[in-house]
Amino acid sequence: MRMSSLAELVALCREEGLTIGELMLLEQARESGEPPERIRQQMADYYGIMKEAVRKGLDARVRSASGLTGGDAARVKAYAEGEPSLGGGAADAMAYALAVSEVNASMGRIVATPTAGSCGVIPGVFVHSQERFGWEDDKLVSGLFAAGAIGYIIANRSFVSGAEGGCQAEIGSAIGMAAGALAELRGGTPEQAVHAVGLALKNSLGLICDPVAGLVEIPCIVRNGFGAVTALAAADMALAGVISAIPTDEVVGVMLEVGSAMPSEHRETARGGLAQTPTGRRIMEELYGKEEPT
Repeated sequence: MRMSSLAELVALCREEGLTIGELMLLEQARESGEPPERIRQQMADYYGIMKEAVRKGLDARVRSASGLTGGDAARVKAYAEGEPSLGGGAADAMAYALAVSEVNASMGRIVATPTAGSCGVIPGVFVHSQERFGWEDDKLVSGLFAAGAIGYIIANRSFVSGAEGGCQAEIGSAIGMAAGALAELRGGTPEQAVHAVGLALKNSLGLICDPVAGLVEIPCIVRNGFGAVTALAAADMALAGVISAIPTDEVVGVMLEVGSAMPSEHRETARGGLAQTPTGRRIMEELYGKEEPT
């Protein structure tokens, strides 16, 4: 890829008169030698999987193999039909994010965006936005290319793995990718999209990865739901003209700094945080007969 920073990404978009999504598609075609139409079709297939996961996850019978989670997406969706405090739209995005995460926990098919542990944020935001604004699939596919460009740069400048940098790296990156892509889908400039990323990431710094019993369920699933709502808020702030006073590339650098300093107990080992509360240890013992996952 020609861009190694989000600032370079914005500059290239401005220089070539392209959106982030358009530039990413052309970059992938150039690097792979594949025709853009084929690459775009592959991304369309991925979006189809995301929508399928949303539908499947809204089935109240979806349960994880551990029996710890399942059915919350259906509960939130039913509640959203009334008068949720968030408003129906944001509550739907939250429900859809939960749905995809519950499908992941039940060993269903999802798209890692950027990881399996954060797979619900982008589908939650995208499927809700498609329903709300009446967008065709093709528009959302363009949004996935924008999200991919943002995720590519974050991954290369910092990390997207909870084992490396805590949940800020997984959920935080997913929120940033969703927020930036949504800002672009709503007509925002590349600059506004990148500000949305910075605003989202700043709100995620320091989030630890502490999966109870070492499973991608508690608190991972609810974090996806909250993440979808945060992404909507970050996109709206950026579109309203709010800027990330600390340049987004610098925010990404801080995520690297914080994640690198984070103790191993808080990086996906289940040896700290919520996983080591009395209830977390009890759940682990009930599942494994001991206090540590294999």
